[in-house]
Amino acid sequence: MYIFLGNLALADICFTSTTVPKMLQNIFSPTKTISYTGCLAQTYFFICFAAMENFLLAVMAYDRYIAICHPFRYPMILTRMLCSQMVATCHILSHLHALLHTLLMGRLIFCADNRIPHFFCDLYPLMKISCSSTQLNTLMIHTEGVMVISGALAFIIASYACISWAVLQSPSAKGKWRAFSTCSSHLTVVAIFYGTLSWVYFRPLASYSVATGRILMVMYTVVTPMLNPFIYSLRNGDVKGAFRKLMRRIWTSLFR
Repeated sequence: MYIFLGNLALADICFTSTTVPKMLQNIFSPTKTISYTGCLAQTYFFICFAAMENFLLAVMAYDRYIAICHPFRYPMILTRMLCSQMVATCHILSHLHALLHTLLMGRLIFCADNRIPHFFCDLYPLMKISCSSTQLNTLMIHTEGVMVISGALAFIIASYACISWAVLQSPSAKGKWRAFSTCSSHLTVVAIFYGTLSWVYFRPLASYSVATGRILMVMYTVVTPMLNPFIYSLRNGDVKGAFRKLMRRIWTSLFR
């Protein structure tokens, strides 16, 4: 579990680092510009780390399924080698997904007003200001993009359906509560992540609202990654225990 949590934390740090520094520069600087190459690079890394979080959440759902439905076989099934292979697969698929959409964005022509009505280079705002056809880009977002997101989400739902079935078979009310509380952190992150993601991207380009999109993207790119450490830490006994030990060491070193 901690291998997956570590990679999720890394994805969140890289995800916010892709957009927030440039956003802060634009807020406090009179010149709000970005180069064409820089814009494509920002698009690539934004899509890459968003997709990585998507795949990692699916892998973490499988981790919870094995932990609850097959607890005695957990160390034998989820070996360190298998975990490393699953994480490596998440990284590879994320980069391939980002490369596809960035290459499609690179073929668009921007000829008139190059003012992006957004705080970073996102797919829909860039497609809005393009003066060439965006049909292929929209098609790939609504086919390959939907398959990547909905495939991972379907895997998560299937994992939790199996978990729910196994938990409901338990005669102990305490056991049921403990099993569901184990999954609550992951379910909270999944709900926030896929809720905002679906609202922003799984809609026609014509109905996309820049103002609404900006608000939702702040939630998606800033608030969600910021909440993840708190959600997982406050629901994890090991993390809380380690934090208490650290605070006690700091306290004793200061007032010795």
